[in-house]
Amino acid sequence: MILLASSNPITGIADQFGVDWPMLIAQAINFLIVAFVIWKFAFKNILSTIKEREKQISDSLKNADRIKLELEETEKQQQQTLQDASLEAKKTISTAQDQAKAFIEAQKDDARKQAEEIISKAKIAMEQERERVLMEAREEIASLVVLTASKVLSKDLSDEEKEKFSSRATQELNIAS
Repeated sequence: MILLASSNPITGIADQFGVDWPMLIAQAINFLIVAFVIWKFAFKNILSTIKEREKQISDSLKNADRIKLELEETEKQQQQTLQDASLEAKKTISTAQDQAKAFIEAQKDDARKQAEEIISKAKIAMEQERERVLMEAREEIASLVVLTASKVLSKDLSDEEKEKFSSRATQELNIAS
């Protein structure tokens, strides 16, 4: 045995470790057959499944990025819509306030006109009442003048003389006022 070991160092080492060459070759062939079968039926399916999963994950990541961008765009649009709505609300409020101020001013103007109208009518009514009172006073004064004149003269005056005195007294009173 030692002799074989010296002629071929690989054979010597193999013999020293107890390597049986026919068994080693048979095991290598069996290993290759099992490796081929596993490769053909298991690893190909596993690798294709892994590739599909990688593709799905990649697609999911792309979709997630796309959805993230869409979400950001939607949030921007929402912010813009809120700003537009806020501006529109401010404009509406401003318009409503302006309309309310205009309405209040119109109401004030109407009230002022009505007050002026009432004052004007009151002045006219007062003037008419003053004229009526003056007229009544003149008539009363005229009748007093006639009565006084008839007593002073101690005679009854005729209707014609009463009328003459009345008209004369009225003329005098008109000149005085």
